[in-house]
Amino acid sequence: MAEEKQIPYKIYLEEQEMPEAWYNVRADMKNKPAPLLNPETLEPMTAEELGVVFCDELVKQELDNENPYIKIPEEIRSFYKMYRPSPLVRAYCLEEKLQTPAKIYYKFEGNNTSGSHKLNSAIAQAYYAKNQGLKGVTTETGAGQWGTALSMACAYLNLDCRVFMVKCSYEQKPFRREVMRTYGAQVTPSPSETTEVGRKILKEHPGTSGSLGCAISEAVECATGMEGYRYVLGSVLNQVLLHQSIIGLETKAALDKYGVVPDIIIGCAGGGSNLGGLISPFMGEKLRGERDYQFIAVEPASCPTLTRGKFAYDFCDTGMVTPLAKMYTLGSGFIPSASHAGGLRYHGMNPVLSQLYADGLMEARSVEQTSVFEAAQMFARVEGILPAPESAHAIRAALDEAMKCKETGEEKTIVFGLTGTGYFDMFAYGRYNDGEMSDYIPTDAELQAGFDGIPKI
Repeated sequence: MAEEKQIPYKIYLEEQEMPEAWYNVRADMKNKPAPLLNPETLEPMTAEELGVVFCDELVKQELDNENPYIKIPEEIRSFYKMYRPSPLVRAYCLEEKLQTPAKIYYKFEGNNTSGSHKLNSAIAQAYYAKNQGLKGVTTETGAGQWGTALSMACAYLNLDCRVFMVKCSYEQKPFRREVMRTYGAQVTPSPSETTEVGRKILKEHPGTSGSLGCAISEAVECATGMEGYRYVLGSVLNQVLLHQSIIGLETKAALDKYGVVPDIIIGCAGGGSNLGGLISPFMGEKLRGERDYQFIAVEPASCPTLTRGKFAYDFCDTGMVTPLAKMYTLGSGFIPSASHAGGLRYHGMNPVLSQLYADGLMEARSVEQTSVFEAAQMFARVEGILPAPESAHAIRAALDEAMKCKETGEEKTIVFGLTGTGYFDMFAYGRYNDGEMSDYIPTDAELQAGFDGIPKI
């Protein structure tokens, strides 16, 4: 225990210790993720076909299953140095509050203006777009953190940025919307009347609160309809997990600095960007047989992609204009309830994480939002950071695991990802504090309606 006391409250890496390359976990996977399929031919998408929608360099990263490390351009590393390396925090106060023998750490990604981990990929994607000589990019955003991050990156690189924001979040989180506009982005509530697919969705689902799948459809249509524009995505794609691996690489380096080996690694799960980024280097060790870890993906009970979804080829968007990905899915037509964790309201899961889950290399659990906000409130009162609702899903599972240690007396080391702050989510916190928040769990019949729309491939 004497040695344990030497571990600081916050572990910072030196600037020169920040990773020089992203880690590509696909290189160590025995069972590679299935390829994206052309929706018309059902053949694997070629680089040329993907290049119509995505930036050329990002297409190469999306299709790269072999190279374990991909060098981070120096211009991106220079931008990272404004807010990275981010701290790994030992939650001593939380441990004391719980009276648990567990050791709890969290990797905090909220110390930048976007308020989340999303900036790690936003600057990378904007950089490659700028290098390609493009005029601008289009995207979707759920809770608004990705849209905020991309608007920041585009402002830095003088690129036009057009964001389709899920309608319920557009209405619930006006301040995050205004941050995007302050950075120069054009923000449209989705589904909207500005695109053909948006009008179609509104006709089929009048009054819908929208979903990430809807917003993706509109952003893709917008990008492909304008010369000099490409679509960029804040989660789900393999390239995004690659960029976000800097989270896990820094976490591992900080733990290694003090000889700490985690037993359990926990991340919230929507499309997979934070979870995949956090666990990638640790998963690599597990895949290579060097060390074993317990990985836990935590998702909302209102959108139970891993825990109740199907592992199948499906569209990544509601309008069915994107390539087909083999992933755990609730069906591209499934529109989740308007829960407050807008960033987790997505019908599918990243193909890499889906394959790892199918292979039994990680586990998943779903949690109800009132219990998530209970955990968020406790964490805020003890650790002094108001967490984003998405992050609070991981906090909920971390608390549960810590209490199991209290019951059994096991001294496990738990690491979870604190993806960002919740200071623009006060509408949700207000609903919880006023006792007006409720839980919604879709019925089997409601899920079946989504499954019925999955292509028969």
